[in-house]
Amino acid sequence: MQNKRGDRIKSKRMRIVAMIIAFLLLSATVAAILVYNGVILLNDPSKEEYPVRGVDVSSYQGEIEWKTLCSQNIDFAFIKATEGSSFTDPCFPYNYAEAQKYNISVGAYHFFSYDSAGLSQAKNFIDTVVPFEGMLPPVIDLEFYGDKEKNPPGRDTVRKELNDMLFALEDYYGMKPIIYATEKSYDLYLSGEYEEYDIWIRNVIARPNLSDDRAWTFWQFTNREKLDGYKGKEEYIDVNVFHGSREEFLLYPRFCDNTYEGSNPCERSNPS
Repeated sequence: MQNKRGDRIKSKRMRIVAMIIAFLLLSATVAAILVYNGVILLNDPSKEEYPVRGVDVSSYQGEIEWKTLCSQNIDFAFIKATEGSSFTDPCFPYNYAEAQKYNISVGAYHFFSYDSAGLSQAKNFIDTVVPFEGMLPPVIDLEFYGDKEKNPPGRDTVRKELNDMLFALEDYYGMKPIIYATEKSYDLYLSGEYEEYDIWIRNVIARPNLSDDRAWTFWQFTNREKLDGYKGKEEYIDVNVFHGSREEFLLYPRFCDNTYEGSNPCERSNPS
C-alpha cells in the first residue's frame, strides 16, 4: 500500500516537472520567435543616455523613401557604397543623393575584402563616393564573410591592406575614417592599436565591451528593427547610437570644402 502511494506521489511530481519543462521550452520558443521577428529587441539602449540614433542601409533595404524613414527619429545614416575592389552597391547612387535632401547627417561605408589590395579598394570607394559639405567620415566595415570567421586571415596581412586603405581615404577626404567591426574582428585585428580611429562596434546582444577597454563611438545595437520607408528584400534594418550628446554629435568631424571662404569651414555642420 505504501509503495503504491509512493509511486503515485512520484508520478505526480514527474508530471509537474514535465509540465514545467514544457512551459519553459514553449516560453523560450515564443521568445526566440519574437526576437527573430523584431518584436523584442535584445538591446534597447536608453534614449536619454544615447539620444543620437541612426541607421545603416544597403541594397537589402532597396531604394528608400527617405522622407518617411527620416521622420522616425533618425539623426544619421551610413549608406553602403562599395565592396572589395570592384563592387558598387546598386542602390547607393539613389540612396546617397536622396538622403542628403533631409535633415540628417549622411555618410558612406565600404565592406572590406580580405581578398583584395587595400589601395584598389580605396580607389573603388573614392571613384564612387563624391564628398559633399557636411558628409560624415568614410567607414571601413571590417567583418567576416564566407569562411573567413572560421579561417581568419593573419593579423599582419590584414593590417597592411587595411592601413593602405585607411591612409588613402584619409588623404582624399581629409578625415580619418571610422572602422566598423564585430567584437571578434576587433579582437583579431584592431585591439591595442588604431587608437587614432573611431570605432563603430557591433553587438546586437549586449552592451559592447572592447577587449582593450577603449571607448567606442558608434554602436550597432540591433539588426532586427522594423521601420517604415523601405521595401527591399530585407524587412529589417540596422539601428545604431552615437556615444555622446546631440551637441557633441554636431561637433563630430565632417567633410569640409576647403574652397569655403569663411574663417573656419569645419565649424559648419549638417545638423540632425
